[in-house]
Amino acid sequence: MRAAGFPAPDVRVLAPNPRKGNLVARLRGSTNQKPILLLAHLDVVEAKREDWSVDPFTFLEKDGYYYGRGTSDDKAMAAIFIANLIRYKKEGWVPKRDLIVALTADEETGNYNGISWLLSQHRDLVDAAFALNEGGGGRLKDGKRLYNGVGASEKVYVSFGLATHNRGGHSSVPRSDNAIYQLAEGLTKLAKYQFPVELNEVTRTYFERMSKIEEGAVAADMAAVAKGDPAAAARLSDNAVYNALMRTTCVATRLEGGHADNALPQSAKATVNCRVLPAASADDVRGTLMKVLNDPGIEVTWIDRPKPSPPSPLDAAVIGPIEKVTNEFWPGVPVMPLMATGASDSLYLRNAGIPSYGVSGLFSELNDTRAHGRDERVGIAEFYDSLQFLYVLVKRLAS
Repeated sequence: MRAAGFPAPDVRVLAPNPRKGNLVARLRGSTNQKPILLLAHLDVVEAKREDWSVDPFTFLEKDGYYYGRGTSDDKAMAAIFIANLIRYKKEGWVPKRDLIVALTADEETGNYNGISWLLSQHRDLVDAAFALNEGGGGRLKDGKRLYNGVGASEKVYVSFGLATHNRGGHSSVPRSDNAIYQLAEGLTKLAKYQFPVELNEVTRTYFERMSKIEEGAVAADMAAVAKGDPAAAARLSDNAVYNALMRTTCVATRLEGGHADNALPQSAKATVNCRVLPAASADDVRGTLMKVLNDPGIEVTWIDRPKPSPPSPLDAAVIGPIEKVTNEFWPGVPVMPLMATGASDSLYLRNAGIPSYGVSGLFSELNDTRAHGRDERVGIAEFYDSLQFLYVLVKRLAS
């Protein structure tokens, strides 16, 4: 960015820890209108080489895709925001309001969350009228564009620790009271439990609009679930994406137990990660877990306390340009307000009074979510479409 002509005061690396730097760069505008913040995170979820068909930490172009951990979450947006800011600078374009790009650390894991730290320690550098972030994106079905999503709300991230304890003993004389079996039985109960369906304004609108895009039985079920049909909800629940939009979810993500191959386990532990609907209570979710487990011998403790955030308003000054640019790029493709099932740093912005919208124009298959999973990838053509879409959209929003 310095090579592209940005002055040193407008390109800063700020770090609460030597290995947790955050880049904040600014393209100066011509008025005193509040800036637009373009946010992306640089850190990624861990990946094991043996779990992938390719090396997760070697960027690879293959069969029309870019492969690698973080390609979709969230290095694509980071690369796009930087490339476009440099492009604006080289073209000599001056926006009406400042554009700020913030690339941050520790969004996925860690103790030095970048945007939270910037808001508390350097608010003046990232303060904005609103922000564009991850949490949206377009969806394809068998290669056909269904909609361009705008994330305006998100579920609440919270994790619980489950633990059992036992006096243990020698493995040659096993007993019925086994810490691993006890925990496993509780997890089996949890695996069979579904939280009730609870639609809100965003998700009800989503299913109503999707019913006009989908076809056949799925379209009919979407229209019916928007009206409260439990049978339709049960059928849609077979789809993991639709299921996560309709209810709070809790799932076991980590498991450990025992201390030696030849000893009865003295303890067993599991991590259960929940994504709680915005209007639901995390305390109530913990209470539900305890009822489902139905075993006072299984401790349920907090790992992460919930951080709820208010939804961002569907402001016409933001949504209008998104709809217009979407129609210019992909005529007839609707813009869909979304409730993200995953958590993002938008919650810190919303809680700081900065509305945040998940929008990228980066399309991916509806039923092939690979972020955080095996063989993460983005389509090459879709990536460059997103690059140009965000280039135009940010210009419209800042003009």
